[in-house]
Amino acid sequence: MGRRIALLLLTSCLVLTGTGAAQARPFASIRVLTFNMHTGIGEDGRLDLARTAAAIRDSGADVVGLQEVDVHWAARSEFRDQAAELAALLGMRVFFAPIYDLPPLTEGAPARRYGVAVLSRFPILHTENHLITRLSTQDPEPVPLPMPGFAEAVVLARGVPVHVYVTHLDFRPDPAVRAAQVADTVRILAGDRRGARQVLLGDFNAEPAAPELTPLFAAVRDTWSGADPGLTYPAGTPVKRIDYVTATPNLRARDRAVIDTGASDHRAVRVTLRI
Repeated sequence: MGRRIALLLLTSCLVLTGTGAAQARPFASIRVLTFNMHTGIGEDGRLDLARTAAAIRDSGADVVGLQEVDVHWAARSEFRDQAAELAALLGMRVFFAPIYDLPPLTEGAPARRYGVAVLSRFPILHTENHLITRLSTQDPEPVPLPMPGFAEAVVLARGVPVHVYVTHLDFRPDPAVRAAQVADTVRILAGDRRGARQVLLGDFNAEPAAPELTPLFAAVRDTWSGADPGLTYPAGTPVKRIDYVTATPNLRARDRAVIDTGASDHRAVRVTLRI
């Protein structure tokens, strides 16, 4: 609560000093991208983080939500800090929110971490790694428990605070854990002050008509529309739409696109939002 009050005070100060929302141009826009980057491994099975960075750069996105990000996690990604490396390659700010934070395999090495991330060309005013229900993939006998890995970053986008969330919902066929995650997500979104601009980016691991997503789409709107089904998975020949850009009604969507980057087993989704 104290951090949210501090954020409100900071926003008020920006307006009073003429450097914040008061100077925002009418109908300014931001371009957002959601991308399950598959730890930098493309459908060709090749690890190439430079290719991942190039795909993000070519999208022209101002704010990016990434899923399946390794930070010193495993040999598959050469135990590199993918969040920091992508931020450096792109000249963007980064907030990494681990789902798992485990001891290293060798003494003295960094902790092994895996999760989601926000990249932003705009200043980041506040970050939080929220808990939602998860069924661990690291526990041999998992039970649903609150775990981290639901990222929130408040970015100052063209003078206007925008709450950007990134999530990766459960992949299992049984929707029970996803339904619990949706309930947690709706509760967290409702905790922000009334009228906040909110963008939720992520791999939901469910198609739009899935019943467990219905409460979520009542809180934030699915921005995809039109005749194009917007299929995103698998990347080579997609048959499902499971990757989403959603937003509150005070952010209006246009210029939607699904992007086949070759850098992942998912396609990326880019949407321009009018502030």
